[in-house]
Amino acid sequence: MYVLGIESSCDETSASIVSDSKKVLSNVVYSQINEHLFFGGVVPEIAARSHLEKIDIVVREALSDASLDISEISAVAGTCGPGLIGGVIVGATFAKTIAMARNIPFIAVNHIEAHAISVRITEDIEFPYLLMLLSGGHCQTCLVYDIDNFQIIGRTVDDSAGESFDKVAKLLSIGYPGGPAIEKVSLQGNEKAFPLPRPLCNKESCNFSFTGLKTAVRIASEKCNSMQDKMDLCASFQKTVVEIMSYKLKQAIDVSCKRIKAVALSGGVAANQAIRSALRDICENHSLRFCAPPIKFCTDNGAMIAWMGVEKLQRGQISDLRFPPRPRWNLQEDFMNANYGLEVM
Repeated sequence: MYVLGIESSCDETSASIVSDSKKVLSNVVYSQINEHLFFGGVVPEIAARSHLEKIDIVVREALSDASLDISEISAVAGTCGPGLIGGVIVGATFAKTIAMARNIPFIAVNHIEAHAISVRITEDIEFPYLLMLLSGGHCQTCLVYDIDNFQIIGRTVDDSAGESFDKVAKLLSIGYPGGPAIEKVSLQGNEKAFPLPRPLCNKESCNFSFTGLKTAVRIASEKCNSMQDKMDLCASFQKTVVEIMSYKLKQAIDVSCKRIKAVALSGGVAANQAIRSALRDICENHSLRFCAPPIKFCTDNGAMIAWMGVEKLQRGQISDLRFPPRPRWNLQEDFMNANYGLEVM
């Protein structure tokens, strides 16, 4: 069984073909970094237009890389939210069109859920497990009992971790996207140079907050008179984020340790090696297995959408072609309500 996955929720246009045996036959990603570089962040209208221009090319390349014809595809999975609605509409419509033309199942995929389940592409991790999802648009901790069965125990009350990396990088003019830029610059900085606050780390809560930290970085940036100062501030910022994540993971483990044997880290920020290393150490200290997708599956990609399609198809969960693209889609939303017109094979 081969499932084609299409992802277009933000600034990557991606298509992938994954088999039910977890073989990723292709994973084509067109990044829009150059289109948004001048602005230091994603411009929704530009993103939507780029998806429209590239999606046909990306899907054709995914089929070519997999050495498959469209007639050999068993189902099409498409991101239907959450995300920038223009891009979501482009990808979802393209996926629905293929499904309708080929008379094969269409599977509406929650982008956040795909991140949450992505670790299962390369790891034999069983439910339930504790997930820390850190990306450009989302930051939350939850217990994953199964697909469509999540218990959120912590989420950001303001900004996401990834958005904070981008904003700090833009403030300090060190490059875009912010996550990789800050991680690279931090290697040459003194992480103890700037003492920064750790919001919500003085109470028993699994929630996150980054607004105060970003404000503190902005104030500290006024004291930066050289490139070395910027490197030091980047290192101090990254160190503080690592400390926040470490504190929150410990809180989440305390809440859920009797129900889990493994912890998964996913989302674009999961590519940060300092964060990975710190959270891996915490898991080892608590005798918990630590799992994280390969770097290529941390950022937005079609493979995680295709695999989510495989998981749903195996359970007989097929979406109606009338399923509406949506800018918001809560993980804990009732599955039957979310999948308008659900069919069960």
